[in-house]
Amino acid sequence: MTSAPQNGVYRTDRPEVVCDAARARGLEVVSIKVSDTEKGELLSQIARALEFPAWFGGNWDALEDCLCDLSWREAQGTVLLFENIRPGSDFGVLADILASAAEYWTGRGKIFLAVFIDPQRRLALPDYPGERA
Repeated sequence: MTSAPQNGVYRTDRPEVVCDAARARGLEVVSIKVSDTEKGELLSQIARALEFPAWFGGNWDALEDCLCDLSWREAQGTVLLFENIRPGSDFGVLADILASAAEYWTGRGKIFLAVFIDPQRRLALPDYPGERA
């Protein structure tokens, strides 16, 4: 991969490619290992991984607010690397919020990617652009 991938939400079966590309560009990689896909626990896991501030409200709107702020993080760009996500209704909401955050950061000239490790290709997402077999 010779250029930074477009901000967005992707899937991969090769997380090392994502991590190597991100780190080569000085981007922060935040791994989010999901142990429960129930909404409340999922939001808590994301909040812990990204060290959300105390004002995080624990709902979808608050997630979007925090993802479109990230002022407490010092990185020039962020790559969220999700493990163990399964398809379902909460996944759809999460993917939409992540896509909205990626669009927000695109308008501000910062890199923001959410990449789901999906070796079985169960998630209805485009493949990570830098991934080539």
